[in-house]
Amino acid sequence: MSELGPVHDILATLVGFDTTSRVSNLALIEWVETYLDRHGVPHRRAPNAEGTKSNLLATIGPAIEGGAVLSGHTDVVPVDGQPWTSDPFALTERGGRLYGRGTCDMKGFLALALAAVPDLIAAKVRRPVHLAFSYDEEIGCLGAPLLIDLIRRELPAPAFVVVGEPTDMVAVNAHKGITYYKVKVTGREAHSSQTQQGVSAIMEAVTLMSALTELSARLEREADPASPFTPKGATLTIGIVHGGTAGNILARECTFLFDLRCPHTLDPQGVLASFFAQVAALDVALKARAPEAGVAIEMQSNVPPFAPEPDGPAESFARRLAGDNGPPRAVAFATEAGQFQRAGFSTVLCGPGSIEQAHQPDEYVEISQMERGAAFMRRLVDWATLPSPAPAPLGGDEVASAATRA
Repeated sequence: MSELGPVHDILATLVGFDTTSRVSNLALIEWVETYLDRHGVPHRRAPNAEGTKSNLLATIGPAIEGGAVLSGHTDVVPVDGQPWTSDPFALTERGGRLYGRGTCDMKGFLALALAAVPDLIAAKVRRPVHLAFSYDEEIGCLGAPLLIDLIRRELPAPAFVVVGEPTDMVAVNAHKGITYYKVKVTGREAHSSQTQQGVSAIMEAVTLMSALTELSARLEREADPASPFTPKGATLTIGIVHGGTAGNILARECTFLFDLRCPHTLDPQGVLASFFAQVAALDVALKARAPEAGVAIEMQSNVPPFAPEPDGPAESFARRLAGDNGPPRAVAFATEAGQFQRAGFSTVLCGPGSIEQAHQPDEYVEISQMERGAAFMRRLVDWATLPSPAPAPLGGDEVASAATRA
């Protein structure tokens, strides 16, 4: 059995809630609220328009500027069709690992943050630590804007934000942005032997998908060899295709979804400009053949990239508390960090686990990673007991002092 104590128990509880993005996260939020109430921690919700999901914001310590935000999402990806060897919604320990959906991405970090609450209270901290838990990160970072708006409206300005995505407990200062698009091609149904009477939505969609495939290859060829990302350049993939009713019917509809992931040096709208022009031209051409035909394209989400901050206080803070002296790091996956940064917050990625285990069957987090995360939180408690900086936010020397004392 691991020696994580309360962290293990809290993680087991969090994993036990099925918070797949297609369902509500309110049962988990209610449990967290009850936990915070037991410790006298004030909290508030930022729900979605339907009231079926919610963000949660809580503060431990004084209501002053210069605090640290610990941010993480509560939703997880589906387990449908994956060959799990244990119950994905029951924490299972074996071989130095903790298995379960969300252990790595990213309930492990939420458990670490919640387990630190009693220690923060007992230490009578002089700097605030804010917990910011979001919904629907996995389907386009949809909940974070409401949460960020609440932070900007109601909290004294924090010094930095730590987004606890799985980074092997080292600091990451950049990631690509991601835009999701849905393309719907409408044609006219007809017998497949009578092509002159109809328009095959599938065959027209294939021309658009072919153009995106060519664009994807070009982006790979033109990638900056000095890029810190893996893969180096922007990537474009088609993830879902639906269409048709029978092999001998010209398809009336074909829908496909694609995502474009760009580093901060590229504008996704510019990258797709020629494709948008092709869509517009095809729409006109199809309507000329059948008035009901055409092409519609819809942006379903647009998550901004996360860019390195020169001498960023958040990165310095995370590095010192994590004992991280490695080189600057960037990741290809998108997170809510870009949204926090765009809102004006110094931000860093740092959390337990590896992205290689995220979204997989038998997802797990190494117990050693959770232990490193627990050490990070102990140093956070020490930092929070330091006198509040005035008027400037935390500097590197103060973080170093806290890390040394831990």
